[in-house]
Amino acid sequence: MKTLTIVRHAKSSWDHPGLSDRERPLNKRGERDAPLMGQRVWEHSIRPSLIISSPATRAWETARIIAAAISYPLEFLQREKSLYHASVDGILNVIVAQDPGFNSLMVVGHNPGLTDFANYLSPGLTNNLPTAGVVSVEIDQDDWDLFAQPPTKVLLYDYPKKHK
Repeated sequence: MKTLTIVRHAKSSWDHPGLSDRERPLNKRGERDAPLMGQRVWEHSIRPSLIISSPATRAWETARIIAAAISYPLEFLQREKSLYHASVDGILNVIVAQDPGFNSLMVVGHNPGLTDFANYLSPGLTNNLPTAGVVSVEIDQDDWDLFAQPPTKVLLYDYPKKHK
């Protein structure tokens, strides 16, 4: 049995037009929403054995904040450059490459790829995974080969404004 959790980065700042897209940090709302979603992940007993993030500043900051909220060792966080604006196939390639000894993965990245990937995992789940949105699914298999689109059970679909 595997658990896969995907997280869209929290809201980013557009206040510094000189920064490249990869360098944009979280804004105040993102800094508020990321720990909130970390708490919700914790409350649902989701404990990834590996967290992999896009190297973009806003994704990496989101990954670090959520990791801290769920007591995940920050030194084990991994950056994966191919997750920066990855498509479904790009995300799949990262996941398939992971050691099957990891039973729970968390991937932090960007739209539109993550919305498309959420719907790949659970068809019709959402038309937009909001910023700081989290989707966690259970997969009844022993490896990370998701190319055959195995059936999944949604454990969590949540985002900051869902409970307001």
